[in-house]
Amino acid sequence: MRNFLFLLLLCLVIIGCSYNDPRLPQKLYEDALALNRDGKTLEARALMEKIAQRFPEKPEGQLARQDIFMLEAILKNSLEDEKRHIRQTIRVTCDALKRYKDKYGEYPTSLKKLVPEYGLDQIPMTPWKHPLFYRPYVGTPNELFYDRKGKMSIRYNTKFDSYQLACLGADLAPGGQGRDADILVVDGKIISEKYLPPIPNPQPFR
Repeated sequence: MRNFLFLLLLCLVIIGCSYNDPRLPQKLYEDALALNRDGKTLEARALMEKIAQRFPEKPEGQLARQDIFMLEAILKNSLEDEKRHIRQTIRVTCDALKRYKDKYGEYPTSLKKLVPEYGLDQIPMTPWKHPLFYRPYVGTPNELFYDRKGKMSIRYNTKFDSYQLACLGADLAPGGQGRDADILVVDGKIISEKYLPPIPNPQPFR
């Protein structure tokens, strides 16, 4: 994100200071093509948009306007691939968590314990090389019981019988759309809420 913002700022400074230089449109267009070749499609599209806005009558501005549609199609396909990748990663992780719980009666304290015994060859990562957020917890920390005489007692549960799993998108921040959209999971099911629900208290110290 810093590189992206820095690139935009740099381009605006160049355009503002050297607008009369006839070589500037061609230079910026070549820079945009280079960014795309390097896989920096978002940055390439942003630069193409600036070129099209600043130089609408120049050949480079007209080419940039055409290239924007191509870059948007690339970004859309890339986003779909990223969505499939993260949903597959989440599904495999949930399956591994279930196998662990079936064996030990509770979920692991960290995803590291799923590697490699439970079907994972490494700690699950998002397409943007971020680890998934994982939080095991006790679904019902305290339970009330009554004996035959009506006397109440409290049973304290300590086993991690529930968990939360989340991908916070490319920006690693709650909320967002597109590449920044979150995928939230509770006990193996994707939820539609914007935020993970609160965890019951008190939780045991493990």
